[in-house]
Amino acid sequence: MNLPSFLWLWRIAAWSMGLSLVAYAILALTGIWMLRSKSRDGDNNAFLNWMWRIGNWDNLLKFHYFIGWCMVSLVMLLLFIGIIGTLGHFGTLGQSSHLFAGITVVVLVLVSAGSTLLIRSGYDWARRIHIGLNIVIFFAFAWVSLTGWSVVQKYLP
Repeated sequence: MNLPSFLWLWRIAAWSMGLSLVAYAILALTGIWMLRSKSRDGDNNAFLNWMWRIGNWDNLLKFHYFIGWCMVSLVMLLLFIGIIGTLGHFGTLGQSSHLFAGITVVVLVLVSAGSTLLIRSGYDWARRIHIGLNIVIFFAFAWVSLTGWSVVQKYLP
């Protein structure tokens, strides 16, 4: 591509990454809330009991799914922006380790989202996989953020 500037593309990427991290934080909080409320300790927790009166399980689950699909969409947008921007600027992919870090995040997020289908089908082991993947996604987001910073430095004048 022969575009005059990719700055607009990188702005979209920066906002998408920031919103992905916000979505991840919201998912972590609501996920912990749901996990705690299902545990035996949730019955004795005054804060959880107070929060439970505000909403119910179905609303929290729907909110968690909505934010999850927003995060999946944002991560996919980041993948497409990265591919388009890198091909447009350099003509080839694989200019840094950021590509591998990004693909790792995409795969982890997609598998984590896919595991929710198994959780809904009643497979309890899928919940452990979902939680474990989300812990790994935390470190993958850190990795992609660090490698992304070096990529941003290449594009800034």
